[in-house]
Amino acid sequence: MLQQHPDIVAPPEPWLMLALEAFGTVDHRHPAGASLIQDATSDFSGRIDRTIVSRAFADAAYGQYLAAAGKRTFVDKTPRYWMVLDFLDSLYPEAPHILLLRNPYAVAASLKSTWGIPLVPESWPPASLSDLSNLMLILPPDIASSLADLVLGLPALAAHRSRRQTQVVRYELLVAGPDEEIRRVIAGLGYDPTGITSATMEQPEYLRSSRFGDRKILERKAVDDRSVYTWQTELSIQEMQAITDAIGAELLIELGYEQELRSFSKLGSWTEVGP
Repeated sequence: MLQQHPDIVAPPEPWLMLALEAFGTVDHRHPAGASLIQDATSDFSGRIDRTIVSRAFADAAYGQYLAAAGKRTFVDKTPRYWMVLDFLDSLYPEAPHILLLRNPYAVAASLKSTWGIPLVPESWPPASLSDLSNLMLILPPDIASSLADLVLGLPALAAHRSRRQTQVVRYELLVAGPDEEIRRVIAGLGYDPTGITSATMEQPEYLRSSRFGDRKILERKAVDDRSVYTWQTELSIQEMQAITDAIGAELLIELGYEQELRSFSKLGSWTEVGP
């Protein structure tokens, strides 16, 4: 929707800044020796200003992509950037951030239906969810990372709301009034939103050929709110309780999802399924 504007391009999930932040870290099977590479690059990086170098690389990469696309603003949509928020701020302290908040129960339902992520407590003991390294040891990496996005990423992003250059967009408001919301975001990026409509979504070829992003969007030609309430039928009481315990009722309420929390409580006995 953002790249309906003639000056904006938004390719599917570049993950570029995650790779830059992890510079010097390679697979343990690297023939040169993973520990040697990490130690050597760390020693070398200690003699230079790594922030300047990383910024120069990112500028060159984004700039080349923009030049090829004939655009002026690059939107890097990578949800897992919650892991490197401080790194992003060190490289681009004045860059606008767009924080898209969505009902955590709906996010969990999407993880389950789209990626097959198990949400039952037996699969991920709640005690392990406070630490990403524990998750990686206990669960397969793809499952651990997806659960971390929800359970650890959500509070990290929630704390980011107070950042001066952060625009908060609520998913539920976006699908209910896409034209108004997308114009507000584009205006926040410093562009004239006049003439921008989001009734239809153009599907660029590079989105179809990419391995990243939610493939369900390829089936959509217009914005709709069908996904707002599917969590109520997609999730079992046990799964809803697991998500509530992992995220915490306090954060749900703080983010404005008290009504959803109450809706969950009405699906069963509050005394039986939770505090």
